[in-house]
Amino acid sequence: MNFTRATIAGAGLAGLSAAVALRKAGLAVSIGEAAAQAGGRCRSYHDPQLGLTIDNGNHLVLSGNPAVERFRAVIGASTPLSGPEHADFTFQDLDRGARWTVRINDGPLPWWIAAPGRRVPGSRVAEYLPLARLLSTREGRIDARIATRGPVWSHLIEPVLLAALNTAPAEGSVRLAAGVLRETIAKGGRAMRPRIAEPNLGAAFIEPALAWLDARGGTVRFGRRLRALAFDGDRVSGLDWGAGIDPVATDEAVILAVPPWAATALVPELSAPDDFRAIVNGHFAFAPPAGGPSMLGLFGGTAEWLFAFPDRLSVTVSAADRLIDTDREVLARAFWADICAALSIDAPMPTWQIVKEKRATFAATPEQNAKRPPAATRWRNLFIAGDWTDTGLPATIEGALRSGETVARLALAG
Repeated sequence: MNFTRATIAGAGLAGLSAAVALRKAGLAVSIGEAAAQAGGRCRSYHDPQLGLTIDNGNHLVLSGNPAVERFRAVIGASTPLSGPEHADFTFQDLDRGARWTVRINDGPLPWWIAAPGRRVPGSRVAEYLPLARLLSTREGRIDARIATRGPVWSHLIEPVLLAALNTAPAEGSVRLAAGVLRETIAKGGRAMRPRIAEPNLGAAFIEPALAWLDARGGTVRFGRRLRALAFDGDRVSGLDWGAGIDPVATDEAVILAVPPWAATALVPELSAPDDFRAIVNGHFAFAPPAGGPSMLGLFGGTAEWLFAFPDRLSVTVSAADRLIDTDREVLARAFWADICAALSIDAPMPTWQIVKEKRATFAATPEQNAKRPPAATRWRNLFIAGDWTDTGLPATIEGALRSGETVARLALAG
């Protein structure tokens, strides 16, 4: 079947990625989005309490993420992704007051592990060698593959994988960890440099994508939730957006770029992850002290990563189910105490905002990874996109963008 048009449900990064790829190939594209704005979990918005534009979550990408680079190049995103010139990761132990930086060399030969000034303090070269077992494509739990103890694990691998998987790394999927590590640290520091959207995710990804689509006739309608699909044999024949069934043309592809719980309610017998992990973010209207790191990993407190933006300080806690029901002000005070200790700030807590995402990502365990569906379905004009589909990566920006590229290729192949 040759498709000449596509209807997409969902204007998160997966839906926008699919829309951009399909429109670039010449298909007419329309998007329906249930929310009042695009971006999904990667949205930016003006917070009246802070008086600032903030991101829903502190998402970062790595310099080795090719789909990020491709997507931003196509849409002409001019807002830079900031970060260090090299793959330098700075950490601080709030209990001991110690700070150190792991400096991964640029090339693929990992000689940094042999340099005491570059590797984790107190670690030995021999402790890094078993990490090669995490590059396997054979599935299993991480704690069944390597020892989850010692300074290399606790002060480098665990915090990095916790951020990537949003799941306690010990119970995480080896395949998903391998998907991240093979494309980043295994290729050397040039592929491992952290990149942060400044001033926000909207400016770096969402706004230029919407502008690109608008300039080329792509349409996005907000407040439009897909209620049901109608099926006829091996194709989707109709879409119900709340006002009855709209027929689907024979040359029209349908792409679901919605959360897994929404997709399983729409598509009969669709397999999808059904166990999720939370993320909690704290934002503070306080300009960072001069000369500090733009990103700092924290140990010994409540916050796990601290991000310094020109107009605010933000913290993130991954796999944060234990905090999801905690009073917001209690969290804000705990986060601010961590920030003050990390950055030597002596100031009362400024205006703050706490953002909780209860079902931020699927649990990146072997069991949940096995439930992720492919992009193609048994209906020839229906495709599934999202970071929760079978991308080979955990639920990340890179994975979402790749899923959009995948459904576009399938639709274009007919």
